[in-house]
Amino acid sequence: MLTVAIAFAMNVLVAIAKSIAAVVTGSASMMAEAAHSWADAGNEVFLLIAERRGAKGRDRKHPFGYGRETYVWSMIAAFGLFTVGAVVSIMHGINAWSEPEAESNYLVGYIVLAIAAVLESVSFAQTIREAKAGGRRMSMHPLKFVSRTGDATLRAVFAEDAAALIGLVIAAAGMGLHQVTGDGRWDAVGSILVGVLLGFVALFLIGRNRQFLVGQVAPPQVQTEVLARMLARPDIDRVTYLHVEYVGPSQFYLVAAVDIVGDLAESSLAPKLRKIEADIERDEMIVEAVLTLSTDDERSLSHADEGPITL
Repeated sequence: MLTVAIAFAMNVLVAIAKSIAAVVTGSASMMAEAAHSWADAGNEVFLLIAERRGAKGRDRKHPFGYGRETYVWSMIAAFGLFTVGAVVSIMHGINAWSEPEAESNYLVGYIVLAIAAVLESVSFAQTIREAKAGGRRMSMHPLKFVSRTGDATLRAVFAEDAAALIGLVIAAAGMGLHQVTGDGRWDAVGSILVGVLLGFVALFLIGRNRQFLVGQVAPPQVQTEVLARMLARPDIDRVTYLHVEYVGPSQFYLVAAVDIVGDLAESSLAPKLRKIEADIERDEMIVEAVLTLSTDDERSLSHADEGPITL
């Protein structure tokens, strides 16, 4: 929540500054960047809703909780980035190419871009710290963690902040080439490139949220950790099947086939399984656990198994 709140505050300040600079300079690239920042600020509102709604606990109507709402609202934010940010920037760039405008004050534009770079860097630094911390927990590179994590809001803020900093470089280059050559079409190209960048980021975020809504299996590191915890239980002899699926950020649905220690009577097996399920669900990561019994001919899973554990 803190990361999204910081990003929202920074984007509002940057959007106001860029809008003023766009009017003063007449820069198409600056106008694209203003649209970009306003789109990001609006998206952060959806991301705040995503975190609030996704944090609700489960109830009768939603036995797996509301974690997947995070992906719904994050996808809405990504669509907003595509339509408001990408489409508007590209269209404005095309118009500016046809009718280039003469800029009136380059200095204002450069000052605003420099201030925006500082503010965007503050937000991005916070996001990078979270990505590094998550990467250490999962033994992943931070970029790989951002791509694979179930935390849709972290991924969105990281991608938007990175795109914002790249967009600032593009806008500065567009204005600089316009200033040096006197050809306003360089500025128009900058606006179009910013739009293409935002479109790429939006499509990436839409795709990842779609995958989590459809059903995203937990990464091998998570499945291995879950398997280790199950095999460490004194009442489980072996595990022959394990499926761990995201139902929200850091929330999982677990299905497993297990062999219970001892030779229990059939009447005692079901209550024993229900007790183990309840114990597993005490872990804050496991929203729901469903266990069934293994057959004698099924291969046992072990820590040494490579790749995903899901069969």
